[in-house]
Amino acid sequence: MAETGPVIAETTYGKIEGVFRKGLHIFRGVPFAAPPVGERRWLPPEPPQPWSGVKPAVTFGPTCPQVPMEISVLNPPEQQPQSEDCLYLNVWTPGLDNAKRPVMVWIHGGGFTTGSGSWLVYNGRRLATRGDVVVVTINYRLNVFGFINLKEVTKGEIPATGNEGLLDQVFALQWVRDNISNFGGDPNNVTIFGESAGGMSVGTLLAMPRAKGLFHRAILQSGAGHHVSSLERAVKVAEMFLDILGVRPGGAEKLRSLTTEQLLEAYKELGVRARDPKSGLADLPLRPVVEGSVLPDMPPRAIGNGSADDVTIMVGTNLDEWKLFALVDARLAEMDEAKLLRRCQRLVPGADAAALVETYRKARAGRGQPVTPVDLFTAIQSDRIFRIPAIRLTEAHRSRSRRSYMYLFDWVSPLRDGALGSCHALELGFVFGTLDDNFTGTSEEARTLSEKMQDAWTSFARSGDPTCPGLGEWKTYGERRETMILGKDCRLVEAPYDEERRAWEKVPDTVLSAF
Repeated sequence: MAETGPVIAETTYGKIEGVFRKGLHIFRGVPFAAPPVGERRWLPPEPPQPWSGVKPAVTFGPTCPQVPMEISVLNPPEQQPQSEDCLYLNVWTPGLDNAKRPVMVWIHGGGFTTGSGSWLVYNGRRLATRGDVVVVTINYRLNVFGFINLKEVTKGEIPATGNEGLLDQVFALQWVRDNISNFGGDPNNVTIFGESAGGMSVGTLLAMPRAKGLFHRAILQSGAGHHVSSLERAVKVAEMFLDILGVRPGGAEKLRSLTTEQLLEAYKELGVRARDPKSGLADLPLRPVVEGSVLPDMPPRAIGNGSADDVTIMVGTNLDEWKLFALVDARLAEMDEAKLLRRCQRLVPGADAAALVETYRKARAGRGQPVTPVDLFTAIQSDRIFRIPAIRLTEAHRSRSRRSYMYLFDWVSPLRDGALGSCHALELGFVFGTLDDNFTGTSEEARTLSEKMQDAWTSFARSGDPTCPGLGEWKTYGERRETMILGKDCRLVEAPYDEERRAWEKVPDTVLSAF
């Protein structure tokens, strides 16, 4: 076959034409559902219309309408078209054959409000090539198009549960089940993996009856399953949204008539109102909803009751997650001990915030780490939102005597002279092999770590065990809390940062999630 040229693959809806380049077959912008536009806005996904002839699949599909993130380092350098017609996926595969390769389906992050499977950092080339796996990246509906419950406020006229974005993910996995064998993949060996809201999505899919059987392994990066809404909270968000739009409750026809731009403007105002402490909405006003049907229960509880018994999981976080978000927190500059205590009291209501702060102070001082109010706050927030939920989800899975693996990523970003530490999203370039000079660094050490992580991720996808030559044996998470440290010094340790973990033992899941 020519080194560069067109290739044809068959799907259940028709033939598509991709490209063959540098040893990979690449298909971009493959429709997996009908456009969720017009009357389909806010409805569950439906199959696309079959087509005759050959559909081009050489350019990425549009991203879901969204507002750029406040944190510039998380926004892609490339401009991408946006449209409510956004349900497309992308495939990188070493061969259109019967090799039955492991399949890795990527669910992007972005707080359930931004992102796309086509961002350059998620380029599947290196992962597919190095691991001889099929990589699929997907889009799903975001923000008010995919995660707002309108069923109650419209008296059922718009039946949106607030989980339409998750249903899109399930629909993409159904496409993988039905089609991936034509792309050299094994539909009976599918790993879902995601980061941030993508990791939270993975955790939520572990609890969703409609997702059962569509995947066999799961990797959760910097996101677990705690960040879901109660129905009561979701209704409160929907009422706020309607108030911003000036739409009366029950105004389904008016809602459907609004333009994409009008809905995005209202979403921006919703974010402003939700950040007001008086709103009671805390983090992520738009997120999956535990409404009893699509999502019957909080994911950690569902997993503890057996919803993911047939799935092997790998879960991890970055050591300094919150340092990234601290970039846009203007109040941190003036934080003192009193303000630190007040913020912790608000974030962890009902807990002994003073004791929590002191535990972090002593543990960090004992390791020679800084203990300024800002350092203590970022460490507490990193654990509250990311590490503790990850540990609890893993423990729920392990309580069923199921295999779980844990990691902690501690590579330090060279950006801003190391001030970001091992912050949120830093591991992405290492997993995909898309390192850059500024955020991840491109030194020999960085490239070596990236190769080790790609080998571990693809080994896990292949066999359910991330053990690989570069890292050595990676033991399952057990009573000793075995955790692989991924950074300059990769090693398996027991119970890292355990003093801090124990400080959260009496804090209930509902507080961690602001349920």
